Amino acid sequence: MNPSVTQKERILSLDIIRGLALFGILFINVGAYQVIIEGGPMPDYSGINGVIDSLIDIFIEKKFFSIFSFLFGVGFYIFASRAEARGDKPKRRFARRLVALLIIGIIHIFLFWGSILAIYAVIGFLLLPFYSAKISTICKWLFTIITLHILAILGQLYMPTNSIMATILGLLGNDAIAIFIMFLSGFLVAKAGWIGHIGAHIQQIKWLLLVTGPFFIGFSLWIWFASQADDQQLQSIIGLGVVPTTYFYLACLFTILENRQIEKIFQPIGRVGQMAFTNYLAQSFIGMAIISIMGLEVVSPSDIVVIASIIFIIQIIFSMIWFKFFSIGPFEKLWRYMTYGKKIVKKQS
Repeated sequence: MNPSVTQKERILSLDIIRGLALFGILFINVGAYQVIIEGGPMPDYSGINGVIDSLIDIFIEKKFFSIFSFLFGVGFYIFASRAEARGDKPKRRFARRLVALLIIGIIHIFLFWGSILAIYAVIGFLLLPFYSAKISTICKWLFTIITLHILAILGQLYMPTNSIMATILGLLGNDAIAIFIMFLSGFLVAKAGWIGHIGAHIQQIKWLLLVTGPFFIGFSLWIWFASQADDQQLQSIIGLGVVPTTYFYLACLFTILENRQIEKIFQPIGRVGQMAFTNYLAQSFIGMAIISIMGLEVVSPSDIVVIASIIFIIQIIFSMIWFKFFSIGPFEKLWRYMTYGKKIVKKQS
């Protein structure tokens, strides 16, 4: 059994979007690479730093992790369906893949407290029951979960709550629910046959753009004014806009990348996304090294922009060089070995 995915089987647009998601995630994680100690120096949020921080809240906060989560759901369907086509047991094989991710994620937490990998692995198990479900059933579940999630966040914003209600709303409005929503969204889109055939569904995607566009604009303005007013509910407001904004971003990206010239221009970013697991793990080490070299006690928003850009440029160059000699990233290879229990030695053409 050869579980590798050849270059011809890869969908370039997915790799590009995955690479862009990694870039966006950097803008959130870089600030967390330097732990702020109580009573110590604090980042500067005045002037241009305040503007940058607000723009990160508007355009990046929680959105790019959500894009990454969507692609995880897409990856689950592609992985499981290919496993089934080979005569493998898709659910069992993916469960083993999640266990491997959990182990690596737990180790990574000791190196970077903000690692999302272990959480992804745990939430990923919730996808398993949906593999054999009908598309209509998945749609109903997705609509219900999104509705409950949004109502919970609205409840946190506006409803006076007692301790029991606050707990319930906190659970339903949690970021973990948003991650699962995007997992299930990606799985649904892949199962429905959209991935790799965007052109055939362009009218539905344009409709999605028209529906989510006004939400994107509205939430952007709301977040801007809330950030300027130091609103204590800012994170809840950002969370409320995550689903429509992420859908808007994804619809834009898939539409734009239907243009083969644009897709070709972004191919170097696709190389970063092609070994997203390795690059995600490497980001924390590169980021902490750069912060140390720069001698920063704290990381301001303007520092975040500079450091995130440097890290991503390094990863583009490294990824392009790596794939000139190898067909798979180093940690992707380890993850695959942990999933299948044997070393994959055949280089794919």
